[in-house]
Amino acid sequence: MSKIKDHTLAEKGKAQYMWARTHMQILTHTVSRLKKSRPLKGATLGVCLQITKETSVLLVGLQELGAKVVCCAGNPLTTQDDIAAFLDSQGIQVFAWSNQSKSEYDWCQNMVLQHKPDIITDDGGDLTIKAHKTKLKILGATEETTTGITRYQSLAKQGKLYHPIIAVNNARTKMLFDNQYGTGQSTIDGFLQAMNLLFTSKKIVVAGYGWLGKGVAKKCQGMGAKCIITEVDPIKALEAHMDGFVVMQMSKAVKIGDVFITCTGMRDIITKQHLLSMKNGAVVGNVGHFDVEIDAKFLLSQKVRQVRPNLDECVLPNHKKIYLVSKGRVANLIASEGHPPEIMALSFSNQLYSILYILKNHKKMKNQVYPVPQEIDEQIALDALHSMDVRLDKLTQKQITYHTSW
Repeated sequence: MSKIKDHTLAEKGKAQYMWARTHMQILTHTVSRLKKSRPLKGATLGVCLQITKETSVLLVGLQELGAKVVCCAGNPLTTQDDIAAFLDSQGIQVFAWSNQSKSEYDWCQNMVLQHKPDIITDDGGDLTIKAHKTKLKILGATEETTTGITRYQSLAKQGKLYHPIIAVNNARTKMLFDNQYGTGQSTIDGFLQAMNLLFTSKKIVVAGYGWLGKGVAKKCQGMGAKCIITEVDPIKALEAHMDGFVVMQMSKAVKIGDVFITCTGMRDIITKQHLLSMKNGAVVGNVGHFDVEIDAKFLLSQKVRQVRPNLDECVLPNHKKIYLVSKGRVANLIASEGHPPEIMALSFSNQLYSILYILKNHKKMKNQVYPVPQEIDEQIALDALHSMDVRLDKLTQKQITYHTSW
């Protein structure tokens, strides 16, 4: 039996589901095509993702393909309670509600694992790591995030990865679009919702120039902000410089920045000393997976006052006021609604195809991190283009011969 916040929100959640479904044709067409064969019949899927309207389209689709679906939240703060209620009304087991404590978050994951899932679909690796610690035998897992993949690769290096993982995050149809365009747009939305301040002319410091940071920086630039990049990777720093951004060390950026957005997946990006060096009135927030990029514990241990939804004023010992977005957790999912459905249709199509791939091929897969097969990646791109009424040229036989000649 599910545990959610409010069952009466199911109708509201259904309306949100229908809106997202309308804009996720890549995914819904795939489900419709496969529905007759019910390829997931008999499989139990343990899903640890952000409980959003877009996720509900994936979960209902998995159920329509025959799976028993049990889910929990990928973050303790991000669950949309109306969506949780809708999913429960559809017969999906849901253990998720907004603003969970750490113990509640852990309990929900344990409840999912009690159903002994055959395959886990994860967002950050928490559920999969917990399955490892409890020695739960599963066929494999799929992973949505860079953070989760990094954790599995560490396990693999130590010889402690006990089942195959498909790195959905690394698929081109996920990374190039979800990580860049999705995060870029939803981050702008989240910070605007939290601050309601003008971006134009602000000095916005973006920590990290991977796909997330690149998307955020370009959207900030498009809003008229003066963007500063901090990086530890020389190649990415050079790329940011060539893209026209100012690149500098965080220790220097903190003295001039108005808004700080961390996008790294690494801890201690903005430390206590950095915070003390910032200008009075600076705003800091994170769109990395965990709440360790900014020293939120230090900020929240000061004199704190909520000034807007998802925006806390923290008065430091030096009397400066620093404003923290979403308590240092993933701001684009807490202060905003996350990525738009058109983007998530790409990511979740990768999840669906990867689940089917594991179910069919797990016996010959090793305990390692696998990429999404190229044929799946390309098929999703073709499906996306078709849904947008975009058509491609094809090479002629003469061109193919020329290309393969030497």
